[in-house]
Amino acid sequence: MTTDRDHRVAVLVLDGAKALDVGIAAHVFAKRPSIPYEVRVCAEHAGTVDGWNGLAYAVSHDLNTLTWADTILVPGYRNPADVATPPAIVDALRAALERGVRIAAISTGAFTLAAAGLLDGRRATTHWHYTHVLRDQYPQVDVDEHVLFVDAGDVLTSAGAASGLDLCLHLIRRDHGVALANHVARRLVSAPYRSGGQAQYVPRSIPEPLGDVFAASRAWAVDHLAADLSLAALARQANVSGRTFSRRFAADTGITPMQWALRARIDRARELLERTDLSMTQIADATGLRSDANLRRHFGSIVGTSPTAYRTAFKE
Repeated sequence: MTTDRDHRVAVLVLDGAKALDVGIAAHVFAKRPSIPYEVRVCAEHAGTVDGWNGLAYAVSHDLNTLTWADTILVPGYRNPADVATPPAIVDALRAALERGVRIAAISTGAFTLAAAGLLDGRRATTHWHYTHVLRDQYPQVDVDEHVLFVDAGDVLTSAGAASGLDLCLHLIRRDHGVALANHVARRLVSAPYRSGGQAQYVPRSIPEPLGDVFAASRAWAVDHLAADLSLAALARQANVSGRTFSRRFAADTGITPMQWALRARIDRARELLERTDLSMTQIADATGLRSDANLRRHFGSIVGTSPTAYRTAFKE
């Protein structure tokens, strides 16, 4: 949700931090004229922090940066099962959560949140390779290995590096709406429609050309949201049977074609609410939801608020 100042993001780098995780967190929120965020990279102590595979980070800020931040992001790091989180970091993260700071982890950064007790009694995830380790070491955490990320309100966790990007885009949606998140996704050449409920690890038994066809079908659907997006219509676009399309779409994405289509329509409705003065009836027609009642019902079930309240919160 928009504020009078830029949202402040602290990226907390730990020993062994993975470069892609750090880069995603720092790059997505990097200050630009169109991006209302300010990001600072910090560590337990300012100076050089050893990374992974011979990399190192020259970090200018220490843990005091966490008192400046509105959001703290903890990138993943190597050997999380064997690495103890420094007590100063545990104390700083606990204090930040008590102040109302939002805290998120990319990949194995979830182990640091768990060590600080921030995931106790919460649903959380991490990279699929380490979900069983997280569950064994922290049995008080409700570990879900089947999702890209988990939004537990003030504490969020994600799977591998690519889902860390999904998590960051999700945070932008929460703060500023779909339009800005889609703008950032286009700048990063990233897919804007990967919900947290999708499977994080999908066995690739599907022939690649068929996967390309399904990607083309999804792209067609996004450009034709007001059209018939029934299973039969989508299957015709992919030139396969409805049964084949449904089975392989779910295997490829972790969700059903109809779930995906509905979320794409609601995302488009969110963008229209943010950036236009169209009436609810016009938005329902433009997104293929057909009626105000359908718009309100599906919008409420997915977004958790009404279209009118959403427009009031996010309208430019």
